[in-house]
Amino acid sequence: MRRIRPRRSPAVPLLIAVWAGAAAVLWLWWNNTPSIADNNSRILNAGRITGLLAGYLMALVVLQMARVPALERRVGSDRVARWHAMTGRYTICLVLAHLFLTMWGYALQSGKGLGQIVQQTIDSVNQLPDMGKAAIGTGLLVLIGFISVGWLRRLIPYDTWYHVHLLTYAAVFLTFWHQLSTGNDFAVEPVAKTVWYGLYGSVTALVVWYRILSPIRLNLKHRMRVQAVIEETPGIVSVLISGRKLHRMGAEAGQFFRWRFLAPGMRFSSHPYSLSAAPRPNMLRITVKAIGDHSAALRDLEPGTRVWAEGPYGALTAGKRSRGKVLLVAGGVGITPMRALFETLPGASGDLTLLYRANTTQDLALWDELAAISKERGARLMYAVNSPEGERPDISADSLRRKLPDIDHHDVFMCGPPGFAQEVYAALRGAGVPARRIHHESFEM
Repeated sequence: MRRIRPRRSPAVPLLIAVWAGAAAVLWLWWNNTPSIADNNSRILNAGRITGLLAGYLMALVVLQMARVPALERRVGSDRVARWHAMTGRYTICLVLAHLFLTMWGYALQSGKGLGQIVQQTIDSVNQLPDMGKAAIGTGLLVLIGFISVGWLRRLIPYDTWYHVHLLTYAAVFLTFWHQLSTGNDFAVEPVAKTVWYGLYGSVTALVVWYRILSPIRLNLKHRMRVQAVIEETPGIVSVLISGRKLHRMGAEAGQFFRWRFLAPGMRFSSHPYSLSAAPRPNMLRITVKAIGDHSAALRDLEPGTRVWAEGPYGALTAGKRSRGKVLLVAGGVGITPMRALFETLPGASGDLTLLYRANTTQDLALWDELAAISKERGARLMYAVNSPEGERPDISADSLRRKLPDIDHHDVFMCGPPGFAQEVYAALRGAGVPARRIHHESFEM
């Protein structure tokens, strides 16, 4: 407790490395760009740089999908997911700009006008090497980007979106080859071509290792099965999962796994659920609210059902802590990682406080366990529920300061729905808690 050393996130060094890579791509383009004499040359060179940057970002898009532990457990899965979404949007914009500018430049070279770009594109696909594969890959990227638009994604079942999203690998593979066969920069710079192969080869190796080989190794070693399903409150169940030497998986309180239950109708669905108790040598537990087809089906799991897990993931762990006193804030089923942290965070009597927000007292899942932990550890346990008339409780900067006068000297761990998290974050900032000491992670991805 007296030697709290928070783990430093590698986010800043990683972002510096990403920008350095982008600068290197710009230098490659500039170094191989002759004097630009006319409008056609300007258009073609704009097509070149957008294509080079799109190719670079494609590698980053795949890297952010590789589930590399240094990213998932140190930077945070939700932050990496946001990076992935942002990089994907930039990539699609650059790909479309590259396609338009390059085909426009080729059309001008052939004496065609702007209105004949479509015909020029068809001719290029038929005549240039690897352009057919690139066209298919570009179509896949546009499809993936379209179904990832916020409003549309909310209309599509998670499993459908997830499996279509995996086509990103095929899209990147198909578009890779034309970069080398038709890209002038790689034709005149063999070293650049070697570096490009190395970039894509390294990313491919990380995907194969962390998305395929590591999960196979983990599940063959620990052989997990459902031991029991327990109803905590109406609509919320806990699933007890047994296995071999589960404490050697390296999981920490606050983390989550992506779970696949090998039961009829669930074999092809993989969903993230947090651990709701500290990992035991032969037992893991998740607690889930029925808000979709997959989560609702968990209550019908039979004991003995095989479980396939990937992880652990997430950075919402004790390693984030920088102060002796800690406030844990949970909204709804966000209590699951908070309950595990409430049990395991080191602290003297009075150091830990848990605030649990729910609609009614009947919705306070795991309340008996929380009360027992609070009593045993001398921690403070509070709940905030709606009034009988449905009025929402006051969670504002003033109310937080009244409950915890020294709240600005706390670390805060928070988990809950996005709207709740934004409301509480604003209240915490108003109460004087620095942003660097507010730790929040979600895995809606």
